Amino acid sequence: MSVHASTKRLTATDIAARKGGDPIVSLTAYHAHTAAIADKYVDFLLVGDSLGMVMHGFETTLPVPLDLMIMHGRAVMRGAKHALVVVDMPFGSYEESPAQAFHNAAKVIKDTQCGAIKLEGGRRMGETIRFLTERGIPVMAHIGLTPQSINTLGGFRTQGRTHAEWAAIEEDARVVAEAGAFSVVLEALAEPLAAKITKTIPIPTIGIGASAACDGQILVMEDMLGLSPRVPKFVKEFGEVGKAIERAISSYAADVRSRSFPEPANTYDVKD
Repeated sequence: MSVHASTKRLTATDIAARKGGDPIVSLTAYHAHTAAIADKYVDFLLVGDSLGMVMHGFETTLPVPLDLMIMHGRAVMRGAKHALVVVDMPFGSYEESPAQAFHNAAKVIKDTQCGAIKLEGGRRMGETIRFLTERGIPVMAHIGLTPQSINTLGGFRTQGRTHAEWAAIEEDARVVAEAGAFSVVLEALAEPLAAKITKTIPIPTIGIGASAACDGQILVMEDMLGLSPRVPKFVKEFGEVGKAIERAISSYAADVRSRSFPEPANTYDVKD
């Protein structure tokens, strides 16, 4: 894994140009400090509406408001200097009409200075994606398992398990690519279907619980760090941050209770 040598920020065009090339590395990010760490290693950071679940304790992404996405988007932009930053459009902020989507997407871009937005949906969002991209807003699409549609999908489960489902999902991928999306997230798709879509469409596919054959991969940072209490089966945990935090807090509490916690110094000088 290489560390970025320059601070020139990647753009949606740079990501689009990676189709069929070196795998695209991405993670979610919600605040400045973790964004700054991940920025050395990833190509783009997604300020996902998953923050509603992993940071704010919601059961789904549906309650997340636009202002919350903007606040976290600003934080990530302060931390990341190289990676493209993409901000999710939350439920209810873009589905009504292309005009509504443009109004809210423009607000996100202007208020956060991020480089792109992401929205969920395939064929039904084709007109909106075209409307946005023609007006200067780069769009990352998202098909397969779309968490904002969880109430109609009936739960978090793999899409495209039977060949009867393939045609509709393949059409979703074709439509978003033709509408102007610079890339598309494929979430929880059966591996053969995700691999086929990746070979078929001209824009990069970003897999999450899909196929290793996708042009890139993304994970929720808290999931891969071992910080989330429940994670999908496909997630490989690369750390045990949750356990480390619990050990640290337990040690701190023990120090305080035993009165062995050090007295404050005369100054608040920061340690070197």
